[in-house]
Amino acid sequence: MLGALSKLCGLRAFCLCALLVLAGCETIKPQPAPPGPAPAPAPAPVPTPAPGPPRETPKPPAAETGVLRQASWSDLPEWPAEDPSQAWDAFLIGCRALVKQDAWRNICTVADSIQRPDRETARRFFESSLTPYQVVDAEGSEEGLITGYYEPLLRGSRKPSARYRHPLYGVPDDLLVVDLTEVYPELKGLRLRGRLDGRRIVPYYDRGQIELGQAAIRGREIVWVDDAIELFFLQIQGSGRIALEGGETLRIGYADQNGHPYRSIGRLLVERGEMPLEKASMQGIQAWARANPARVTELLNQNASYVFFRELPAELTGPLGALGVPLTERRSVAIDSRFVPLGAPVYLATTWPLSSRPLNRLMLGQDTGGAIRGAIRADFFWGFGPEAAREAGRMRQSLRMWVLLPNAYRVPAGER
Repeated sequence: MLGALSKLCGLRAFCLCALLVLAGCETIKPQPAPPGPAPAPAPAPVPTPAPGPPRETPKPPAAETGVLRQASWSDLPEWPAEDPSQAWDAFLIGCRALVKQDAWRNICTVADSIQRPDRETARRFFESSLTPYQVVDAEGSEEGLITGYYEPLLRGSRKPSARYRHPLYGVPDDLLVVDLTEVYPELKGLRLRGRLDGRRIVPYYDRGQIELGQAAIRGREIVWVDDAIELFFLQIQGSGRIALEGGETLRIGYADQNGHPYRSIGRLLVERGEMPLEKASMQGIQAWARANPARVTELLNQNASYVFFRELPAELTGPLGALGVPLTERRSVAIDSRFVPLGAPVYLATTWPLSSRPLNRLMLGQDTGGAIRGAIRADFFWGFGPEAAREAGRMRQSLRMWVLLPNAYRVPAGER
């Protein structure tokens, strides 16, 4: 962001820089990659998309600090052993959004015409329509980090009580979201958050201030829950379910954020010497909170970031990701959309949590996250339930990643 701002000049640059310092900023959930010509025809028995006129294809959103290196299918670890048909339903769900893009329209149209493909039919489709690119960081490293997330279940009520006293808030009326892209194209992908103080835009309230009621949150309560630490982890996951006293279950999803950067409380506990690094998992933090109830509020307030929610339709098959479609357990993954086009298939090479057993899998980059920053960075969506929570809480290991893009993409030589 500072590199982009340096391109501005004079008073406008100074004013804009001051605004960025005052008001927190967050990456906008961008549109998928720009259009390209139709993909190459797939061999029988897969139907072939109708060819389109050739056109110049802009580069995919990559190399601010990352590079896409063209690869071959044989470079993907254990690709012959993977069953791409297991990712087919998730791919079709993503195509509900991708089909609106010229680059993906023919590919998604053909995919929609294939009913329940077997393993080899799905493999031929992906191999004939897409080209793999390995994601590499600016220093040339091929390794990054993968973590996990899940859809939690909390207990709650529509009305506050002595038990249910921790509210989930909708977006407050005084939260400003400023998009300067039309005036400053250098800031594409960024938007600012703040509030008005007289005629000035200042940073929005941090977590502690919001919890004290300083923000315009009165009347924005959606539901109250019985556990502050569980609510904190719901904000990190971004979506979840609330089991109400009467038996109803609500789906809750991300609506907005206060603009402050995320800070890991697990890392903070390690730095304070209160927890060894190997115990700094979600389960370890929860255990610490149970043992130190009087210190929970102080710890949580060290992370100034705060998430606001909205109620989602109960009939959704999964939580909504940044692509705007329901996530699929163990097939959807959150990525940094500055480097990997949102919605694109990705191939992950990592291991199962707390294990050396390989986990090499075709996934769909259908979500983003405030803590998912960097070229080789991903967050594996494990789904809903105790097993998903266990695996997500333990997942933190090395990752190599490939993004699969339509054959029409031509990545500039400087980014190969």
